[in-house]
Amino acid sequence: MKEHNGMRPHDVLILLKIISLGKSSFYLKDLSQQLGISSSEVTESVNRSVLAGLMAEDKRTVMRKALYEFLIHGLAYVFPQKPGAMVSGMPTAHSASPLNKEFKSDELYVWYDQKGEVRGQEIKPFHSGQIKAAKEDAKLYELLALSDALRVGKVREKKLAEEELRKRILV
Repeated sequence: MKEHNGMRPHDVLILLKIISLGKSSFYLKDLSQQLGISSSEVTESVNRSVLAGLMAEDKRTVMRKALYEFLIHGLAYVFPQKPGAMVSGMPTAHSASPLNKEFKSDELYVWYDQKGEVRGQEIKPFHSGQIKAAKEDAKLYELLALSDALRVGKVREKKLAEEELRKRILV
């Protein structure tokens, strides 16, 4: 096993994808295909997550409480993000479900997508395969949007994102 040199952004994507699968069993090669991440990178990511205590030694079970704590207390520091230029894309953070039901704002945030129909400030995704994966998995999409709210949201948005993530992760 390689030395742990810190988490990478796509590690968050992989962990959230596993959470979105619920109790469904999975193969790492399936995660690779669904997320657009090479098999070797998925394997290395899982190994990093085991070392970080975010995944059990069985390499199948996400340590939900640890992941939740990491998202709430560390995500904005480890993978900071500032809204960028105006682009068309797929809504995220408070601009996407479930937070868009609570927050009506002219200030929209999106992941850049050539086929996007919503215009807003760009938020960089954790990985280039994230948009395709989010379009195919509504649960993953919500988890990612809530995670972005933790990275770029205001206090109220972050608090509601914490509550929503608690419901989805600590089940």
